[in-house]
Amino acid sequence: MFTRILVPTDGSELSDRAAHAAIQFARSCGATVEVLAVWQSYPYSPYAEFGAVLDVEAYGKQMLAEAEQAAQRVADDAAEMGVPCTVHVVDSYTPYEEIIKAVEQYQCDLVCMATHGRRGMGQLLLGSQTRLVTTHSTVPVLVYR
Repeated sequence: MFTRILVPTDGSELSDRAAHAAIQFARSCGATVEVLAVWQSYPYSPYAEFGAVLDVEAYGKQMLAEAEQAAQRVADDAAEMGVPCTVHVVDSYTPYEEIIKAVEQYQCDLVCMATHGRRGMGQLLLGSQTRLVTTHSTVPVLVYR
């Protein structure tokens, strides 16, 4: 049925639960898992002119470390269940685009990801990467909530 499943993670508890379910599903299908964690380097801040700037290098290192840790948790879970897994960590301001690219690049035939279920103002302000993936994906997207 499915042979290669893309499992994006943002490191949240919900994302970890979705990844665990995806790995169980992959095991039942005999599929491999491609884990993708997208981190964002420090964006330009309009407050930089006023001296309100973080240490950009430290921020980037922290975001990369968090993304690597999130991806590694999923990889460790896959290893415990005996599911072949490869980890990918990328820097991008548009996670959904990286997910769509990864589907093609790693020849995935399914995406399994969480949704935080934001509605109203929360969705308007924070957006929904899952909604964007389901809108633009060329392969099925299994949404965990």
